[in-house]
Amino acid sequence: MQLRLSFILMLFWSHASFAGDEIAKSPVVLAFGDSLTAGYGLGPKEGFTPQLEAWLTDELGRPVTVINAGVSGDTSTGAHARLEWTVAGLPDGKADIVILELGGNDVLRGISPDITANNIDGMVEFFQDKGMKVLIAGMRAPPSYGPEYQASFDGLYPAIAEKYKAGHYPFFLEGVAMDKSLNQADGIHPTKEGIAIIVGNIGPLVASYLRN
Repeated sequence: MQLRLSFILMLFWSHASFAGDEIAKSPVVLAFGDSLTAGYGLGPKEGFTPQLEAWLTDELGRPVTVINAGVSGDTSTGAHARLEWTVAGLPDGKADIVILELGGNDVLRGISPDITANNIDGMVEFFQDKGMKVLIAGMRAPPSYGPEYQASFDGLYPAIAEKYKAGHYPFFLEGVAMDKSLNQADGIHPTKEGIAIIVGNIGPLVASYLRN
Protein backbone atom coordinates (compact mmCIF):
# COMPACT_ATOMS: atom_id res chain seq x y z
CA MET A 1 0.00 0.00 0.00
CA GLN A 2 2.78 2.42 0.88
CA LEU A 3 4.48 1.71 -2.45
CA ARG A 4 1.25 2.34 -4.36
CA LEU A 5 0.62 5.58 -2.45
CA SER A 6 4.14 6.78 -3.15
CA PHE A 7 3.67 6.06 -6.83
CA ILE A 8 0.37 7.96 -6.94
CA LEU A 9 1.95 10.99 -5.29
CA MET A 10 4.90 10.84 -7.66
CA LEU A 11 2.73 10.50 -10.74
CA PHE A 12 0.44 13.41 -9.93
CA TRP A 13 2.66 15.86 -8.07
CA SER A 14 6.38 15.32 -8.53
CA HIS A 15 6.57 15.59 -12.31
CA ALA A 16 6.22 18.97 -13.98
CA SER A 17 4.30 17.38 -16.83
CA PHE A 18 1.07 17.90 -14.97
CA ALA A 19 1.35 21.66 -14.64
CA GLY A 20 1.54 24.61 -16.97
CA ASP A 21 0.54 25.44 -20.52
CA GLU A 22 4.10 25.03 -21.81
CA ILE A 23 4.24 21.40 -20.69
CA ALA A 24 0.75 20.71 -21.99
CA LYS A 25 1.91 21.65 -25.49
CA SER A 26 4.98 19.43 -25.44
CA PRO A 27 5.04 15.81 -26.64
CA VAL A 28 4.31 13.39 -23.81
CA VAL A 29 5.97 10.01 -23.41
CA LEU A 30 4.59 7.62 -20.81
CA ALA A 31 7.23 5.20 -19.52
CA PHE A 32 5.15 2.38 -18.04
CA GLY A 33 7.17 -0.30 -16.35
CA ASP A 34 8.91 -1.68 -13.29
CA SER A 35 12.05 -0.73 -11.35
CA LEU A 36 14.09 -0.37 -14.55
CA THR A 37 11.72 2.44 -15.54
CA ALA A 38 11.28 3.77 -12.01
CA GLY A 39 15.01 4.40 -11.52
CA TYR A 40 15.66 2.05 -8.63
CA GLY A 41 18.81 2.95 -6.70
CA LEU A 42 19.49 6.10 -8.74
CA GLY A 43 19.37 9.83 -8.08
CA PRO A 44 16.58 12.17 -9.26
CA LYS A 45 18.26 12.94 -12.59
CA GLU A 46 19.97 9.59 -13.15
CA GLY A 47 17.09 7.25 -13.96
CA PHE A 48 15.64 6.22 -17.30
CA THR A 49 12.90 8.82 -17.53
CA PRO A 50 14.92 11.96 -16.72
CA GLN A 51 17.80 10.87 -18.94
CA LEU A 52 15.43 10.03 -21.80
CA GLU A 53 13.60 13.32 -21.37
CA ALA A 54 16.86 15.26 -21.60
CA TRP A 55 18.01 13.21 -24.59
CA LEU A 56 14.76 13.67 -26.52
CA THR A 57 14.58 17.38 -25.75
CA ASP A 58 18.09 17.83 -27.09
CA GLU A 59 17.51 15.56 -30.11
CA LEU A 60 14.22 17.14 -31.17
CA GLY A 61 15.11 20.71 -30.25
CA ARG A 62 11.92 21.24 -28.26
CA PRO A 63 10.64 20.29 -24.80
CA VAL A 64 9.56 16.69 -24.36
CA THR A 65 7.91 15.37 -21.22
CA VAL A 66 8.65 11.81 -20.13
CA ILE A 67 6.38 10.63 -17.32
CA ASN A 68 7.74 8.06 -14.91
CA ALA A 69 5.04 5.43 -14.41
CA GLY A 70 7.42 2.77 -13.16
CA VAL A 71 6.77 0.81 -9.97
CA SER A 72 9.61 -1.18 -8.48
CA GLY A 73 8.76 -4.85 -8.11
CA ASP A 74 5.78 -4.70 -10.42
CA THR A 75 4.87 -7.79 -12.40
CA SER A 76 2.88 -7.60 -15.61
CA THR A 77 -0.19 -8.53 -13.57
CA GLY A 78 0.35 -5.68 -11.14
CA ALA A 79 0.93 -3.22 -13.95
CA HIS A 80 -2.18 -4.36 -15.78
CA ALA A 81 -4.22 -3.60 -12.67
CA ARG A 82 -3.14 0.06 -12.61
CA LEU A 83 -3.80 0.96 -16.22
CA GLU A 84 -6.99 2.93 -15.70
CA TRP A 85 -5.85 5.28 -12.96
CA THR A 86 -2.45 5.79 -14.56
CA VAL A 87 -4.03 7.01 -17.79
CA ALA A 88 -6.57 9.06 -15.85
CA GLY A 89 -3.68 11.15 -14.52
CA LEU A 90 -2.18 11.95 -17.92
CA PRO A 91 -2.51 15.37 -19.57
CA ASP A 92 -5.64 15.13 -21.74
CA GLY A 93 -5.91 11.50 -20.67
CA LYS A 94 -3.31 10.21 -23.14
CA ALA A 95 0.34 10.28 -24.16
CA ASP A 96 1.86 10.52 -27.62
CA ILE A 97 3.68 7.25 -27.06
CA VAL A 98 3.88 4.62 -24.34
CA ILE A 99 7.11 2.74 -23.66
CA LEU A 100 5.94 -0.56 -22.20
CA GLU A 101 8.78 -2.13 -20.18
CA LEU A 102 7.60 -5.11 -18.16
CA GLY A 103 8.24 -8.80 -17.63
CA GLY A 104 11.53 -8.85 -15.75
CA ASN A 105 9.84 -9.52 -12.42
CA ASP A 106 7.67 -12.18 -14.02
CA VAL A 107 10.84 -14.07 -14.94
CA LEU A 108 12.33 -13.63 -11.47
CA ARG A 109 9.19 -15.21 -10.02
CA GLY A 110 9.01 -17.99 -12.60
CA ILE A 111 5.60 -16.84 -13.80
CA SER A 112 4.25 -18.65 -16.83
CA PRO A 113 5.03 -16.82 -20.10
CA ASP A 114 1.37 -17.33 -21.03
CA ILE A 115 0.33 -15.09 -18.13
CA THR A 116 2.89 -12.47 -19.06
CA ALA A 117 1.78 -12.58 -22.69
CA ASN A 118 -1.89 -12.18 -21.78
CA ASN A 119 -1.13 -9.19 -19.58
CA ILE A 120 1.09 -7.41 -22.09
CA ASP A 121 -1.38 -8.15 -24.87
CA GLY A 122 -4.14 -6.55 -22.81
CA MET A 123 -2.02 -3.51 -22.00
CA VAL A 124 -1.08 -2.88 -25.61
CA GLU A 125 -4.72 -3.18 -26.65
CA PHE A 126 -5.77 -0.82 -23.85
CA PHE A 127 -3.28 1.90 -24.77
CA GLN A 128 -4.00 1.65 -28.48
CA ASP A 129 -7.74 1.86 -27.85
CA LYS A 130 -7.01 5.16 -26.07
CA GLY A 131 -5.28 6.44 -29.21
CA MET A 132 -1.70 6.03 -27.99
CA LYS A 133 1.25 4.61 -29.89
CA VAL A 134 3.00 1.78 -28.07
CA LEU A 135 6.65 0.78 -28.09
CA ILE A 136 7.13 -2.64 -26.51
CA ALA A 137 10.51 -3.02 -24.82
CA GLY A 138 11.33 -6.70 -24.68
CA MET A 139 13.01 -8.65 -21.91
CA ARG A 140 14.82 -11.99 -22.01
CA ALA A 141 14.70 -15.07 -19.84
CA PRO A 142 17.99 -16.60 -18.70
CA PRO A 143 19.05 -19.99 -20.09
CA SER A 144 18.71 -21.50 -16.61
CA TYR A 145 14.93 -21.57 -17.05
CA GLY A 146 15.29 -24.08 -19.87
CA PRO A 147 14.88 -23.71 -23.63
CA GLU A 148 11.09 -24.07 -23.67
CA TYR A 149 10.48 -21.33 -21.10
CA GLN A 150 13.14 -19.12 -22.67
CA ALA A 151 11.69 -19.45 -26.18
CA SER A 152 8.13 -18.81 -24.98
CA PHE A 153 9.07 -15.78 -22.90
CA ASP A 154 11.47 -14.16 -25.36
CA GLY A 155 9.05 -14.74 -28.23
CA LEU A 156 5.99 -13.15 -26.66
CA TYR A 157 7.21 -9.58 -27.24
CA PRO A 158 7.73 -9.69 -31.02
CA ALA A 159 4.55 -11.74 -31.40
CA ILE A 160 2.42 -9.15 -29.62
CA ALA A 161 4.12 -6.30 -31.45
CA GLU A 162 3.30 -7.97 -34.75
CA LYS A 163 -0.31 -8.65 -33.71
CA TYR A 164 -0.97 -4.99 -32.91
CA LYS A 165 1.51 -3.44 -35.37
CA ALA A 166 3.15 -1.82 -32.35
CA GLY A 167 6.75 -0.72 -32.04
CA HIS A 168 9.23 -3.27 -30.75
CA TYR A 169 12.62 -2.75 -29.13
CA PRO A 170 13.98 -6.30 -28.71
CA PHE A 171 15.82 -6.04 -25.38
CA PHE A 172 15.56 -3.13 -22.99
CA LEU A 173 18.92 -3.93 -21.35
CA GLU A 174 20.84 -4.32 -24.61
CA GLY A 175 24.51 -3.48 -24.11
CA VAL A 176 24.10 -3.30 -20.33
CA ALA A 177 22.94 -6.68 -19.01
CA MET A 178 25.64 -8.83 -17.39
CA ASP A 179 28.21 -6.01 -17.50
CA LYS A 180 29.29 -5.45 -13.89
CA SER A 181 30.66 -2.00 -14.67
CA LEU A 182 27.24 -0.84 -15.86
CA ASN A 183 25.10 -2.37 -13.13
CA GLN A 184 24.57 -1.75 -9.45
CA ALA A 185 25.76 -4.22 -6.84
CA ASP A 186 22.69 -6.41 -7.28
CA GLY A 187 23.72 -7.13 -10.86
CA ILE A 188 20.18 -6.37 -12.08
CA HIS A 189 19.64 -2.63 -12.01
CA PRO A 190 21.75 -0.37 -14.24
CA THR A 191 23.92 2.45 -12.94
CA LYS A 192 23.42 5.93 -14.36
CA GLU A 193 26.08 5.07 -16.94
CA GLY A 194 24.16 1.94 -17.88
CA ILE A 195 20.97 3.95 -18.20
CA ALA A 196 22.77 6.37 -20.52
CA ILE A 197 23.57 3.47 -22.84
CA ILE A 198 19.95 2.29 -22.77
CA VAL A 199 18.74 5.80 -23.58
CA GLY A 200 21.25 6.12 -26.39
CA ASN A 201 19.99 2.84 -27.86
CA ILE A 202 16.25 3.31 -27.54
CA GLY A 203 16.13 7.10 -27.82
CA PRO A 204 16.33 7.30 -31.64
CA LEU A 205 13.40 4.91 -31.95
CA VAL A 206 11.28 6.97 -29.54
CA ALA A 207 12.27 10.16 -31.35
CA SER A 208 11.15 8.67 -34.67
CA TYR A 209 7.67 8.12 -33.26
CA LEU A 210 7.47 11.70 -32.00
CA ARG A 211 8.49 13.05 -35.40
CA ASN A 212 5.71 11.17 -37.18
